[in-house]
Amino acid sequence: DKAGIWDYLPEGSLVIVDSPGLSLSRDVSMELPKGHGGDGAKLTEHDGLVHGIDDIARGLSIFQKLEFLSPACPLPSKVSDIPNLDAIPVKLAPGSFDRRLEHYLERYAGDSTLKSTGLLIVSRSSERIKEILAGMWGGVSILHGDLSEGFDLSPSGPVILTDSELFPTRKRGLVQARGKVRAFTREELRDVRVGDYLVHVHFGIGVFRGIIQQARSDGSIRDYLLMEYAQNDKLYVPVEQIDQLYRYTSAEGAAPSIHRLGSSDWDRLKRRVKKTMVRMAEDLLKLYRTRMEIAGHSFQPDTVWQKEVEDRFEFQETPGQLRSLDELKSDMEARRPMDRLICAEVGYGKTELAVRAALKAVLDGRQVAVLVPTTILAQQHFLTFKERLKDLPINIELLSRFRTRKEQKETLEDLRSGKSDIVIGTHRLLSKDVQFNNLGLLIVDEEQKFGVRHKEKIKFMKSSIDVLTLTATPIPRTLYMSLIGLRDISIIDTPPPDRLPIRTFVKRYNPHLIKNVVQGELARGGQIYYLHNHVETIWGAARRLEKLVPEAKIVVAHGQMEENQLEKVMMEFMAGEHDLLVCTTIIENGLDIPRVNTLIVEDAQNFGLAQLHQIRGRVGRSELQAYAYFLFPPGKILSGLAAKRLEALASFSHLGAGYEIARRDLELRGAGNILGPEQHGFVNQLGFDLYAKVLSETIEQVRDGEVDYDQIGTSGHVECVFRLPVDARIPPDYLLDQTERFSIYRRLGTIRQQIELSAIREEMIDRFGPLPEQVDSLLEVISLR
Repeated sequence: DKAGIWDYLPEGSLVIVDSPGLSLSRDVSMELPKGHGGDGAKLTEHDGLVHGIDDIARGLSIFQKLEFLSPACPLPSKVSDIPNLDAIPVKLAPGSFDRRLEHYLERYAGDSTLKSTGLLIVSRSSERIKEILAGMWGGVSILHGDLSEGFDLSPSGPVILTDSELFPTRKRGLVQARGKVRAFTREELRDVRVGDYLVHVHFGIGVFRGIIQQARSDGSIRDYLLMEYAQNDKLYVPVEQIDQLYRYTSAEGAAPSIHRLGSSDWDRLKRRVKKTMVRMAEDLLKLYRTRMEIAGHSFQPDTVWQKEVEDRFEFQETPGQLRSLDELKSDMEARRPMDRLICAEVGYGKTELAVRAALKAVLDGRQVAVLVPTTILAQQHFLTFKERLKDLPINIELLSRFRTRKEQKETLEDLRSGKSDIVIGTHRLLSKDVQFNNLGLLIVDEEQKFGVRHKEKIKFMKSSIDVLTLTATPIPRTLYMSLIGLRDISIIDTPPPDRLPIRTFVKRYNPHLIKNVVQGELARGGQIYYLHNHVETIWGAARRLEKLVPEAKIVVAHGQMEENQLEKVMMEFMAGEHDLLVCTTIIENGLDIPRVNTLIVEDAQNFGLAQLHQIRGRVGRSELQAYAYFLFPPGKILSGLAAKRLEALASFSHLGAGYEIARRDLELRGAGNILGPEQHGFVNQLGFDLYAKVLSETIEQVRDGEVDYDQIGTSGHVECVFRLPVDARIPPDYLLDQTERFSIYRRLGTIRQQIELSAIREEMIDRFGPLPEQVDSLLEVISLR
């Protein structure tokens, strides 16, 4: 008889199950992984040895169980008697302490539906609050304590307020000074666990099996990273050579091919990849040098009017904006045509730079075309440009389907005659009948959203005029560094002052949750986006919401509406005449409505990660706390990929998270949209980290005219190894967690300055306590290196 693990557990054992709905929904049949000598075929002859899902459930049923559920994990079928407490955050109220407290009391303690559950205040200043409320309000419990933030469990439980809601402190986005050394970077702290794939620059992709200790011939004990390759080959990597290892990431989590140690397969693959990279780099470099040789228009330095408009900007420019603006103006004043990409997070101020670039061109007697992917965004930019340049004699036109035939005809004539200075429009601007009198600058917003034919037209226009491209899809930093010198790229990486991260939640669809979220936003005078991306059922969704929250003024908008009707709805919503907009993804690009600070997305599992991040950026564009709720059907078991997308979205919600989103999106979706399909395949074969390293190396070698096919991925790397008879390592009794030890070894292996070593020393003492002798010796050895 076959046995299960449950047959060996003592009576009364506690079984901990991680994500039971996902774990027990997967096929538990045995498969032989590719690259280990098999072809991935199912071993049917072993079927009798493997327990099925029902066997596992029965075997564990006699034990107490503690089950951990991720947001994307369905509830087990036998827990219907457990109340589902859907906690939602308490919306931050504006104003002074007195005004905030009054708002919360009226909202929660004064609500008859909450009488049975009540309001609970947990505060470090409980005595002060008791004095203030003495004899004023009943039904409010006050406890002394310290919770990180409040939450709303009504109607099943109380509403809990904490010092975070009563005495909020504004968390500003940190602006990192140039040259400042940080002990940790987010990229270095990505978890590397036993069983993960790692790439050794010399030996290829293997499986990380952990950190092991071995005695050397001199009697000292050292740590090694154990890597496993095909046919059980083992490689012991000294921790001081950890910088030769890269994390393996690929498109859609594809499993890589693993070679035997000593075979020539890995070297052949690297040479093949390098040859294609050389061709790509040569083509890009040729294009770049050709543009450098073309004589273009040199715009004049800033005028008094330019400075006056810029001084009227109502916000403080961020360091990233100022740096990008300097680069942009320098390009425009040069003798060659500009082709600059400005890459920034959503809401980081790209449009303001576009306005300033357009003004500079117009003041020099040139026309400007602003090309955007949607009519809604065209309308938004039109209003923004009109507002920013309202006191100047500048004629700004809109060319989109929001305009009548007569209006479009008049605009075309004005462009031909030179009467129009700036025109903002969709791909209609690329039509043959659009002719300019003296076009000097083309601004393209989100070029990747245009079709192939439109991109070819844009490419043709780039050869003779200045072009500024804006994108809110961040490029991973490693790839950005690789492309410097082949493309003029500016990155706005600092958030506006007082901007708060968007609080992000992944939840099952729940009408009560939606009702509370909407009512909470209405109570603080805000507006809501409700994204339902199915035109055929969008009106039904609006009717459901009207029944759920009858006090809300609800309106519908989608891309298939009549032009006049869509424009009317959007203008009314922007003017604050409606509370909630039920819409499709037409809101994805560029809409900027500061009063909208709550976003609810239905069926979030059907969207891509980068797209969800873009949509999330439509809220949080003021100093108020914004909230985003990504919902999925209650009975649906999400695929592993969909669950990873939603979990990544919830994890990466801090300011500037778009760069991690971009990297994770490459892992989940691939790099074909940035580098082309051929390079996309090579990313899978090398892993993204090593690919970026080889790409950077190749571009530098092509620029210098000396391509090295022997040392691939190691150029510029001088290996310095000390073999000293000392016990230099991080012992497990000081730091047991292998993931943490790997992370610290990784950082120690890549530092190049004494100040970085000192920062890591201080952080280790702060986190793990005084350094034992072995760690002191390790840091001394690294200091010598």
